[in-house]
Amino acid sequence: MALPLPSLEPQQQHHQTTTNREIQEIDIFHRFDVVSDSSDHHYLHINNNNEKNSSSKKTKDEGDSFTDISSGASKKIMQEWKILEKHLPDSIYVRVYENRIDLLRAVIIGAAGTPYHDGLYFFDIAFPPDYPVQPPLVYYRSFGLRINPNLYANGRALVLNEKPYYNEPGSGVLPGRAIWEKKSNAYSENVFFLSCKTMLFLLRRPPKNFEGFVASHFREKASVILSACNAYINGQVRVGLYRNDGSCSSCKSSSPVHVSEKFKGLMGQLYPQLVSAFKRNGASLGDFLEQLKQPVEKKTLSFKWKTVRMFFGKLKKVLGLKKENSSGKSGVEGKGS
Repeated sequence: MALPLPSLEPQQQHHQTTTNREIQEIDIFHRFDVVSDSSDHHYLHINNNNEKNSSSKKTKDEGDSFTDISSGASKKIMQEWKILEKHLPDSIYVRVYENRIDLLRAVIIGAAGTPYHDGLYFFDIAFPPDYPVQPPLVYYRSFGLRINPNLYANGRALVLNEKPYYNEPGSGVLPGRAIWEKKSNAYSENVFFLSCKTMLFLLRRPPKNFEGFVASHFREKASVILSACNAYINGQVRVGLYRNDGSCSSCKSSSPVHVSEKFKGLMGQLYPQLVSAFKRNGASLGDFLEQLKQPVEKKTLSFKWKTVRMFFGKLKKVLGLKKENSSGKSGVEGKGS
């Protein structure tokens, strides 16, 4: 049942005859907007089921919290909508639903100066029938990846900060600061790797109503993300400190940053997948593709030659640069993403 919606400020759009996804990319993607399709929301059935289970207990004068515009929960949610519409920070975008005012979806853009930089982190939120007496439920769309010790699937305690290792209980509280910093750097390496994996999942299966936003974001940020990967792998800068403008705070340092062999190996395998996904998404990657045609000197690399060969071999395969065999067919069968 659709409820009368609060009077929100009109948002200008450029209408064209095209698909919904193309419209999202052509129009300005507003930080706050009301949409209709909630079919992939994690909490789609939660309040509906609760209402069915408790319907026999309701008296004639009692109404459902989200079908009665005069209910306390509905009024409070409408107030929240107006606040969100006018006061969202630059790094957060929100969509609410005209037919399910109890549901909300938000995305946070990972901040510069952290291993989460340039990533997208999506949350599905559900307001309970007795809101605000009870807090909302929050589900982080993690794709099974744990990118922060305090950020579980239910979204509890969101902390996307510079050194997530120190969010772990008991971490960094014992003597030996250098030891803890080493552990923190290794933890940040893993966080960045998982954040990059999350990018691949999002490009393959973007949340509804954010398809155009996801595509546009990674098309714009692809070069920065890949440059950061190279800087981190080669020890030019500590993971998380590559800047969004394409620079980094310590790239010219004479002393390279220590990078674990595990991180080099994992990123060596993931990097070609990122390049392929960004290329399919329409990103301009001329400089990165050109690097494949240039000879690679072993002495300039900070990781093992075996990893180098595996890295470039995989990258050439996913980009279709593998030479054809005598039968005229490519040496590698392509796999769908």
